[in-house]
Amino acid sequence: MQISKNAVVSMHYTLRNDAGDELDSSVGGQPLDYIHGNGNLIPGLEEQLEGRQAGEKLTATVPAEKAYGPRQDQLVQQVPRSAFGDIEQIEPGMRFHAETEHGPHVVLVVDVDDENVTVDGNHPLAGETLHFEVDIQTVREATESELAHGHVHGPDGEHHHH
Repeated sequence: MQISKNAVVSMHYTLRNDAGDELDSSVGGQPLDYIHGNGNLIPGLEEQLEGRQAGEKLTATVPAEKAYGPRQDQLVQQVPRSAFGDIEQIEPGMRFHAETEHGPHVVLVVDVDDENVTVDGNHPLAGETLHFEVDIQTVREATESELAHGHVHGPDGEHHHH
């Protein structure tokens, strides 16, 4: 069966950036299962998986526009230290969950002084071209309950969240 809308795809993948650094991989662990065409993966990867079949291997290069988008300068903001409540130790490289009008969002601390904390709300992979090596394990039709919930259920009907 070919990968098409509402197919359940199980695949192993390794993700690298332009420099060739490995950012993420399922190899040696559980394969990634997703329902195709439901926005579960970045659009550029879904596009390149469309029409493929179990057993195929491919390398998919996804530009930032079809991955996590370009970096947006306006997502880098200064926040008063008081916004962090009673957290005393704030240093560059720390990540915080911030509540925004668009829901929870992870921000990265890039700079700290006595009054302000500069945070970057860009996705860590914003602006990056992503390189996926994909090994498609299985392709099957989604069950009605999977489609109703919008994600894959394990063989025992349990929910697995990655």
